[in-house]
Amino acid sequence: MTWTQTLLLFVYLALFTGSIFAMLWWHKRQRKMRLPFGDELKLLRVPGETQITLVRKFDEDALMWMMMAAAAPATIGLLLLLSTARLPKGLQLVGVAVTLTAFIGVFIWAARWFAGRARESNNRYLGYFGERLVAEYLEPLKAQGWRIFHDVPGVANGHPFNIDHIAVGPSGVFVIETKTRRKGAARPGFDDHKVYFDGRSLIWPWGEDNHGLEQAEKNATWLTTALQTELGERVAVTPFLTLPGWWIDTKPSIESRPCRVANPKLLPGLLAGCASTLTQRQRDEVVAKLEARCRNVGY
Repeated sequence: MTWTQTLLLFVYLALFTGSIFAMLWWHKRQRKMRLPFGDELKLLRVPGETQITLVRKFDEDALMWMMMAAAAPATIGLLLLLSTARLPKGLQLVGVAVTLTAFIGVFIWAARWFAGRARESNNRYLGYFGERLVAEYLEPLKAQGWRIFHDVPGVANGHPFNIDHIAVGPSGVFVIETKTRRKGAARPGFDDHKVYFDGRSLIWPWGEDNHGLEQAEKNATWLTTALQTELGERVAVTPFLTLPGWWIDTKPSIESRPCRVANPKLLPGLLAGCASTLTQRQRDEVVAKLEARCRNVGY
């Protein structure tokens, strides 16, 4: 195959790929023009709204990302080969070596880049599934007059974030952070399905960290401030961290932090058992503010 034939093949593949992207874009555009309801319709956010949205976005764009990853080393290789063909014969062997090295390097980088995005999407789906699981365990509280909000959006220091769950009921207002972590090999003397909370840190089978504890506390502080700004009075918010699928052994110390840790199965009993001075009026006002914040999902 001559260089001209190779270039023509490359141009054909680029045009074919571009045509696919154009068709997909046009299909999305046409589909949005035929909605059976108005654009003003907004739904409440569901458990894991942020995570599943990003997973769907990756699924929609996966073909495009994969083709771009595949095209990158081929493009680099072709350009370098075309440049090599113009070199003096004595330098063409060096050019081929440089081309092969560049191709392999870009190939490995592109493959790892796409694999990393796929792993990230898989981890997000795991997080979404964990938040759905926690939401199901919180569901019985609704029969007792509780309101449960999921994936509540917020902004702190100009950066958007979300709170996994907020429960509002006779016992008060609770922020619940869900962390769904895979199980792995355990250190000697540790069970691979147990995590210990000593009041300050989480002790996992493989080590210690504060994964989720600080985040739950920051979310509770943010919500307290936001509600005080919106309602004109302070409403106490209690942070919880829940770990789906893990057996949690709690051993609080004298210097215990404000965040509590529990398996999601125990959350309804723990939340209902807390004491609160929250009035019905305050509960209704908090619910109204949270519903307005969470009713923002459009098509």
